[in-house]
Amino acid sequence: MVKLASARESRLYGPSLARNRSEYINAGLYVFATILLLCGFAALLSTEPKSGLVLILIGLFLIFVVNVHDLLAHLASIDYRLALLEFDAQLAVVEFAVPMLQALGSLLSFLGVLFLLIEAEKGYRNIQLENHALNMLIAGPVLWLIGSILNSCQIYERADGHVQILQESVHIPFLMASLLLLVGAIMNRYEQAGFVHYGVGLLAVTWIWLGMFASVLLFIGGLTNVIKVFKMQQIDGLRLEKLRGGAQERLIIIREGHVPFIREEERRIVWQAEEGRSAPTPYRDVLVGQS
Repeated sequence: MVKLASARESRLYGPSLARNRSEYINAGLYVFATILLLCGFAALLSTEPKSGLVLILIGLFLIFVVNVHDLLAHLASIDYRLALLEFDAQLAVVEFAVPMLQALGSLLSFLGVLFLLIEAEKGYRNIQLENHALNMLIAGPVLWLIGSILNSCQIYERADGHVQILQESVHIPFLMASLLLLVGAIMNRYEQAGFVHYGVGLLAVTWIWLGMFASVLLFIGGLTNVIKVFKMQQIDGLRLEKLRGGAQERLIIIREGHVPFIREEERRIVWQAEEGRSAPTPYRDVLVGQS
């Protein structure tokens, strides 16, 4: 989710000014969406629960838009050539799969809440619509949870501790929020078994409270992501893993017909390898030392 500023050192999806602006808009929209989700869950406990469903729908739609933009921006860096995904594991697992799963999860949750709102507006029970709604409320968080797990595969080998903290401070709240939403949806499904309810009445208090806690975690993760985007733009990738090779180099070969020029750092790595020494990788060395 919203990792345009940190996914690659070579961000090729637009001019510098427009690119930075789009990253801030993406991060800001996500924070606004989490506020709408929190207000929506809180409104479900009020005397006008339908307004809560509407706020949740708007929040889920904004999250869907943010992740679709994320996905398109990542694919733009390889000219939308999906065949190149097989040459780049990080591009396929993190930069393609994560926003796609997050977007699909948002869409399924959106449809589940929409079905409940439609039933509430009609004022009568539709068992088939209810089953679809409750199943989608489970399927959406499942996809979010899988996407959050895959997002942890984004590792910068030579990144310093400050960058690693920023990464984890975004990943962990999203992972915990997805898990809470999944547990709440499953509990809601079992709590409603055997009861005759429709519309908003199908949403148990447990699901609402867990949804509120999850929205708070998403809000915290969204705020941290804004800070992360700002920091990543300030350092301009200097302390990040270069992530050269794979899909982007193959794209350059397709465009220009030759292997891209080897940069100075790559020359140093090659020279160190020939001398029997390896390039410094502080983050990896710490992990290896601890293990």
